[in-house]
Amino acid sequence: MPTTTPRPTRRSLLAAGAALPLFGILARPASAAEFNFKLATGQDPTHPVNIRAQEAIDRIREATGGRLDIKLFPANQLGSDTDLLSQVRSGGVELFNLSSSILATLVPAAGIVNTGFAFADYDAVWKALDGDLGAYVRAQIGKAGLLAPFRAWDNGFRQITSSTREIRGPEDLRGFKIRVPPAPALTSLFKALDAGPAPINFNELYSALQTKVVEGQENPLPIIATTRLYEVQKFCGMTSHVWDGYWILANRRAWSRLPDDVRTAAEREFNRSGADERADIARLSISLRKDLTEKGLQFNDVDREAFREALRKTSFYRDWKSKYGDEAWATLETSTGKLV
Repeated sequence: MPTTTPRPTRRSLLAAGAALPLFGILARPASAAEFNFKLATGQDPTHPVNIRAQEAIDRIREATGGRLDIKLFPANQLGSDTDLLSQVRSGGVELFNLSSSILATLVPAAGIVNTGFAFADYDAVWKALDGDLGAYVRAQIGKAGLLAPFRAWDNGFRQITSSTREIRGPEDLRGFKIRVPPAPALTSLFKALDAGPAPINFNELYSALQTKVVEGQENPLPIIATTRLYEVQKFCGMTSHVWDGYWILANRRAWSRLPDDVRTAAEREFNRSGADERADIARLSISLRKDLTEKGLQFNDVDREAFREALRKTSFYRDWKSKYGDEAWATLETSTGKLV
């Protein structure tokens, strides 16, 4: 009779595995990273911030041979912006992408970039943020116990939407109930223009508009689009009243633990993605006006100089100059021109 080879059983396979030389097992590459970071953001997963951040994360993992693994948590998955600001300070999260306007609640100097009707265009913005003004803000962030190791990203110029009225001039803001982030610069701006600003966390914004707790809100067009705020708003005035940026904040202890070469790779790749994100927002700010018009949002242009003149008739600019100090204000005005 012909002989047959017995089929391997589970027990025989396990025994064979147990007989493998130990060095063969240990030689397999380890999948665990040497450093594990969490990056939290408040933006929708489709927002350029998250798309470009994930690209940076992937490149960092490759550049460091897997030593630094960063997990992205978008859309306030780990808490509200104010919660996450506490977490990055304590080390609960290692990296957190936060707008300048909300960072100003901890680092008042960060709010200087949000001075109302200050920047005429992106050329003025990046001249300031990639130059002396950005260096000044970064130093103040450092004094608060955090780090801002990368260049600022773009949140865009903020526009005003409303469910009740068109916003064409400063007079249209009188008595207007508008949601603002918990940000001193924005609250102050709308109070100076006789509106009724209501600080509300971003994750509560849609419902606040839907239930008419407030009439309107102000945000860059990419935020209005990705969070579908056009569903509960009717008008959009292109005020560009404030430019706002993002700082990716780092927990000081976590960042300092990284070897120099890993930090260098992270800085390089986040700055590369930051440049890509800036270009994305600039393009979207143009294309989204058409897209949102098709979704029913009614746009109108405004005379921005009329708003600036209205502010000059108040103590708004003088008060903020006094708050920030002559040095910081002079640094701002090298890019914006005279405000006071």
